Amino acid sequence: MSKIKMMLGVLLLAVTLPGFAQAKKKVAVVTFYADRNIDLSDVGGAGVTLVAELLDDPTFNLKPLIDKYHDKFFKDYAPKFPFDIAPETTVTENAAYQAYLPEYAPGYEVTRYVVPAGYKAIDAYYGKKNVKEMVKLFSDYDGVLFVYISFSMNKGFGVGGTATTKMKAYTNITLYNKLGTKVFTINENANAKQTGMMVSGVPVLDANKVMPQCESALEELMEDLDKRLQKIIDKSAKKL
Repeated sequence: MSKIKMMLGVLLLAVTLPGFAQAKKKVAVVTFYADRNIDLSDVGGAGVTLVAELLDDPTFNLKPLIDKYHDKFFKDYAPKFPFDIAPETTVTENAAYQAYLPEYAPGYEVTRYVVPAGYKAIDAYYGKKNVKEMVKLFSDYDGVLFVYISFSMNKGFGVGGTATTKMKAYTNITLYNKLGTKVFTINENANAKQTGMMVSGVPVLDANKVMPQCESALEELMEDLDKRLQKIIDKSAKKL
């Protein structure tokens, strides 16, 4: 009997010791960016020129917004995932990563993106090179995570060419395993509390008005994620 108790004690110790516990998978976040190009497809193409002007306006600065979302993500969201997130310096101080030139779709330029310090804007959905190269660069990890936010302007109520608009913030969080196969994608969005305007069928895209709308939309998005992300992650984790 004493031998049986001793064996059970050894087994219990083996299970409870960290070294014997099943190791959690580890993932590297390889991109984190905000797209400054506001999608106007819902309000028509009349504001395309204005979007181009907005992109050239230095006061249209999404850097504080992506930094805020970045801090929120790593502080509050990252711990919810069923895997460990590698230290950011693993990516941001990697010389090969810094030397990598991402592929962008025709018409897209790196200047349309804003990143937290050390990151590159890397689109996982254009071509196969971006994901393939990130998987290769961080082959010591079980996967790579791509995170970005973007904005769109949606038409509200109105008569004729005059109508209200709502800014909407989106986040996309996509995980690829070490084979480059997509594991899951999380897509969430939320509308700003603030309301914009269309005049004569053209949305008002003055930076001083657009910036607060983007900030409001992102705040609503983060509040939504605070409430719903754990449930979304638990559902997505089944694909791991």
